Amino acid sequence: MNVLLIAASRLVSAGPQLFGVILVSFFLLKLIPGDPAPMMLGPLATTEAVEKLRAEMGLDQPLPIQFSRYLERLAHGDLGRSWQTTNSVTKDLGERLPATLELVVLGLLLAIVIGLPLGLAAGRSPFGRAASAADLYSLGAGAMPDFWIALMLIYLFYATLGWAPAPLGRLDIAMAPPERITGSFLVDALLAGDFETARSAASQLVLPVLTLGFVTAIPVLKITRSAVAQLNASDFVRFAEAKGLAPRCVSQHVLRAALPQIVPALGPLASALIGGTVLVEVVFAWGGAGQYAVSAVLNADINAALGFVLAAAVLSLAIHLLIDLASLALDPRIRTA
Repeated sequence: MNVLLIAASRLVSAGPQLFGVILVSFFLLKLIPGDPAPMMLGPLATTEAVEKLRAEMGLDQPLPIQFSRYLERLAHGDLGRSWQTTNSVTKDLGERLPATLELVVLGLLLAIVIGLPLGLAAGRSPFGRAASAADLYSLGAGAMPDFWIALMLIYLFYATLGWAPAPLGRLDIAMAPPERITGSFLVDALLAGDFETARSAASQLVLPVLTLGFVTAIPVLKITRSAVAQLNASDFVRFAEAKGLAPRCVSQHVLRAALPQIVPALGPLASALIGGTVLVEVVFAWGGAGQYAVSAVLNADINAALGFVLAAAVLSLAIHLLIDLASLALDPRIRTA
């Protein structure tokens, strides 16, 4: 019953939340200087031609009317067309979102692999070496922006050591993409049994995933460390230590008890990663939805930019629903509430 209540509450609140996102995004994007009509026609276009195109696109209408027309199209599942690609925004996002999602998923997994054990060790020994390493890592990685880390990784592993492939997209330029199944080159190549393409896709993923994982691991580390530190003084920890359980066994019990505090924080992190991939995609020429959104904003491609915002909002709501269900499974107090 609690599962149904959580799902229903999320679905009920999704409508107003999405409307608010669309409303704010539409008017903010309209405030950005730039007119798509002269960009589409080129620098030699006459004023009459520009005005005619603006009228055809509805750009000569007041903003409330433009917004109402956009909502009307949206109600019919039409996200409009991108004037840059001449494709529907739905098609563009369908081709590019899997590239962004593989970065988000793998980056979050790496952040958990780094942050969870380091935060657990630092929380269990507040004055030990693990705590000092956690402080150093948080201070160092937290002071560096993700695009700078990306550039340093490229310089070190590609330009200097030659271990990494050229940061020019999701595959080696000499390889053709695998047959589309999920949209992820790595997954699709593995499903097709094309291990050479899978190896190329995996090698291209290493540096951008490292960039996102290094930065995102900091909040995972801090949340885990704080939750574990609070549990150190609890009765069940003192009882386990008094029984003579090995420190590793005690730490496993502590981590299990801390998960209901850690898991809910992963939802906002995953949502932030969807937007946080933008600069990383630009640095690595990834061709995902983030790079698509940057190009849309710079070129006043309103439909494309709004499509990305809407897709990111829907994904964030879905992620928060999954996190709520995971919290329900982990914390018996929620199940009995």
